[in-house]
Amino acid sequence: MNVRPNIENHNLAQAMAKLNTLRDLLVHQVKDLYSAETQLVKALPKMEKAASDPDLKAGFRTHLEETKVHVTRLEEVAGLLDASPRGLSCKAMKGLVEEGAEAIKEEAEPSIKDLALIAAAQKVEHYEISGYGTARALAEAIGNRQAAKLLKTTEDEEGATDKKLTAAAETIVATAPVEA
Repeated sequence: MNVRPNIENHNLAQAMAKLNTLRDLLVHQVKDLYSAETQLVKALPKMEKAASDPDLKAGFRTHLEETKVHVTRLEEVAGLLDASPRGLSCKAMKGLVEEGAEAIKEEAEPSIKDLALIAAAQKVEHYEISGYGTARALAEAIGNRQAAKLLKTTEDEEGATDKKLTAAAETIVATAPVEA
């Protein structure tokens, strides 16, 4: 009987074997966040273009610039870990970006569309906050204070962005049509 190894299971086992230490997991998380942030750099200009509220447009523009800093900061964290930030594709962010693209394509009253864009953006922020929180905790656990500090800075910035999005939603919802 000719038994062929299952290549998919072999590759999965090989990938899982690479995560043997907290440092390995931290590097994996940094790569995931790097992929997420680079995807967001491409998506934010589309969100800005689709928004109608001037403050929301400005918020997306500002967050794009912050996100570019986050990418650079992740490159710095990866350097502190003697690793490359590249090599993973964040499937979660890909899905969140696709949800944002659906909101962009929606035919909607401008304030309703803006609220849909905010909802999509807040889902992204919550994903990032949790990712940075985990990465920061891992950096602290391995005693890499410099990486932990950089990750905490970004975690805090993502939290601030989430609060700004909530404030924008509260302002826009006050003038949005309730019923047709």
